[in-house]
Amino acid sequence: MSSIKQKRLEGIIRKDISDIIQFEVKDADVGFVTITDVEVSNDHSYAKVYVSFLGKNARAQAGLKALNRAKGFIRSALSQRLSIRRTPELTFVLDTTEEHGRHIDEIIASLHEDETEIEAPEETTEVTEEETEEETDA
Repeated sequence: MSSIKQKRLEGIIRKDISDIIQFEVKDADVGFVTITDVEVSNDHSYAKVYVSFLGKNARAQAGLKALNRAKGFIRSALSQRLSIRRTPELTFVLDTTEEHGRHIDEIIASLHEDETEIEAPEETTEVTEEETEEETDA
């Protein structure tokens, strides 16, 4: 369980890394990146930085490689901004929670479509049976 101090540090690191990537990293391969989350270890020596990229999977892989190349620069710029004794070692991880959530939404939507397809033919058969009864009475 994370303490309040650790959550605050994670938020500060997320904001600072985002600013460093946006304004100081000159690598064009990074592209449009979003820092979605940061997890800092209990001893503050490691930080796992979750990132997502705008674009296709190949674009995300290229951006992740560019971030890993700039990892040392980002860590040194981060150490100048933080007032802690040891700057955590950064590990960039591709965040797939958005894709996972989108996949779950697609599954739910397909289930709803299947339900409406199953209900719709039953209603039409009842209507046709009623129509045929009315036609036979007439």
